[in-house]
Amino acid sequence: MSTTTAAAPVRPDAPPPQGNRVHTTDPRRRRRTLMAIGGVLVALVFLAPYLVMVLDSLRTSTDVKSTPPTFLPKVWQWDTYAQILGDERFLNWLKTSLIIAAGSTAIVIVVAIPAAFMTARHRFPGRGAFLLLVLVTQMFAPTSLVVGLYRQFFELNMINTYGALILTNAAFNLAFAIWILHGFFSSIPLEVEEAAALDGASRLQILRRVMLPLTLPGLVTATIFTFIAAWNEYVVALTLMIDDDKKPLTVGMRAYITGYEQHWDQLFAASVIAVVPVVILFAVIEKHLVGGLTAGSVK
Repeated sequence: MSTTTAAAPVRPDAPPPQGNRVHTTDPRRRRRTLMAIGGVLVALVFLAPYLVMVLDSLRTSTDVKSTPPTFLPKVWQWDTYAQILGDERFLNWLKTSLIIAAGSTAIVIVVAIPAAFMTARHRFPGRGAFLLLVLVTQMFAPTSLVVGLYRQFFELNMINTYGALILTNAAFNLAFAIWILHGFFSSIPLEVEEAAALDGASRLQILRRVMLPLTLPGLVTATIFTFIAAWNEYVVALTLMIDDDKKPLTVGMRAYITGYEQHWDQLFAASVIAVVPVVILFAVIEKHLVGGLTAGSVK
């Protein structure tokens, strides 16, 4: 006859056995915390110059040049932005930047879409050479070609015109747009295009109604990068634009700092306003931009 010993009931508030101690620290949680702290520190490093720029725009010019410098303004000057937005010169510079950036972006998108579609879907003689030529154009910066550009536009009587800057910015950003859209068109299965053709869609309808919606992230990525590159361009604009009222923001803002007057507060305020449109554009299309940059990374 065997006897069994009943297990003693475990009290809810009893501590766990010493041999089975629960580890309360999750390594993954600790890793995520460290990554979050590191991300915040990196963000602060990148945001620090902008914070200084905003604070300097709220100082007086004398305070900006004072030594030793102080982090916060000694005297807060709140009307600097009102002065800038009321300056007719600044409004003309802003208009020029918008015209050049928008015009360059429109040309790049209109040309890059059919070029990328044809190279992605059709095998024609010289296709490899064309793609190589597009890639090689990325090796040349506008700075290295500025003398030749000035000579060419001088012969065409296009110095001091919007068209010169629009064509230049479009030419130097077209290669990037073609390559990124080429990758998107190539990643779309050919069966999708064949199904649309069987339904009676023409080649143009397939491109407009089927392919472009599927490549929207890449289209958005090409648009934002082209716009920002044209918005920030400086050297070519400095060379080709002569009239003060036709200069873009990047060149015109130099007028606040001359050999006779140094309006540092107005320069920093104008710089802050010039950054705002790009920041808003990034915030609006961030989701599509991230999708466009990571698409094609996973097969």
